[in-house]
Amino acid sequence: MTIPNQLTILRIILTPIFAWFFLSNDLRLHQLSLVVFVIAALTDWYDGWLARKFNYMSNLGKFLDPLADKILTSTGFIVFIFVGVLELWMVIIIVVRDLMITILRIYAQYKNQVFSTSYLAKVKTFTQMVFLYYLLILYIGKDVSFLDFIPNSIFEILLNPHFIYYTMLVITFITFYTGISYIYRNRYTIEKMLRS
Repeated sequence: MTIPNQLTILRIILTPIFAWFFLSNDLRLHQLSLVVFVIAALTDWYDGWLARKFNYMSNLGKFLDPLADKILTSTGFIVFIFVGVLELWMVIIIVVRDLMITILRIYAQYKNQVFSTSYLAKVKTFTQMVFLYYLLILYIGKDVSFLDFIPNSIFEILLNPHFIYYTMLVITFITFYTGISYIYRNRYTIEKMLRS
């Protein structure tokens, strides 16, 4: 097994650990969850860099890497349902869309087919990650002792429920739209795969 694949598996293993720590009543574990999430996210960058630099390409890596990414980001959104920050229906749309498209892309690779990706889909991924890090840093940061010099009112403003709701609503709409657009743009390729 190549090093990039080992890092991908590590990312999958770290994902439930992140969720457990984030939802823990232990303040230290709760704060440590951000570190775990960042380490898991860094393995994505590092395994991709290794794969490109040393040509560590494998069918297992092509299957696991995008799946591990979506498992991590989906879990990041899901934990915020349990603490009452995000709406269940929005997260369901995002998770179902992302996992469905990821599985479709993996199957396309298996069938030696190439799917085209729109610029808006890349924007979707970027906005999802920025918003997720925004939530993680602020939600965990408000309980970090060395940030006591920051007034609680600042965190309350930045984590304003209306701001979070409408920002997530926009991200959900973009995610849903890009999912429909992705399927439509690649409809002939999908039909070809299903017939083969």
